[in-house]
Amino acid sequence: MNYRFTNILKVIIFFCFIFEIQSEEIQKPYKNLEKALQNPADVRNLDLSFQGLKTLPNKIGQLKNLQKLDLGGNEPTILSKEIWQLKDLQKLNLNNNKLTVLPKEIGQLQNLQELSLHSNELVNLPKEIGQFKNLQKLNLDNNKLTVLPKEIGQLQNLQELSLLSNKLISLPTEIEQLKSLKNLDLNHNEFTTVSKEVMLLETLENLDLRSNN
Repeated sequence: MNYRFTNILKVIIFFCFIFEIQSEEIQKPYKNLEKALQNPADVRNLDLSFQGLKTLPNKIGQLKNLQKLDLGGNEPTILSKEIWQLKDLQKLNLNNNKLTVLPKEIGQLQNLQELSLHSNELVNLPKEIGQFKNLQKLNLDNNKLTVLPKEIGQLQNLQELSLLSNKLISLPTEIEQLKSLKNLDLNHNEFTTVSKEVMLLETLENLDLRSNN
């Protein structure tokens, strides 16, 4: 009896080990788009960071099951419309580019959980940013933002909002609607007072207001 139980246990452990290896292989990022396009349905993670891209390849829209996309450290000034076809995308990294405008179509990425846009040239955000119902982390550090759209208050699942090194002097009153927010970084902006709406954020654990006026 114990012998049979031991053998069954070994079989279970073996299959768990195989499944874990397969999962790791799936999550391992592709770093070459052409290679990824050989099996587009299998690609979940694509890393094209720091490859000197000035425009994004149209073929990227073929990766219908893509969940994580890293385009950091390139030089596009506009985003390819094909990105909006990636409906399963959960994590999008657009850090260290030269983006001046975030197209309204970005709101089509309904499954996005993490969006990082730090170190771009953004001066405003489209109201469609409020459509990210699943967004948990939003990084907008090192841009040129002077205001935030009131629709940012619609991000009910947002837990981390980082706005370090912008030109903000105030926050929209709708900020108080962020009922899941835990971390808010307003370091190095142009605030003169703390917005009362910030004080109404009951879930807030960390607030950084250093280097303001």
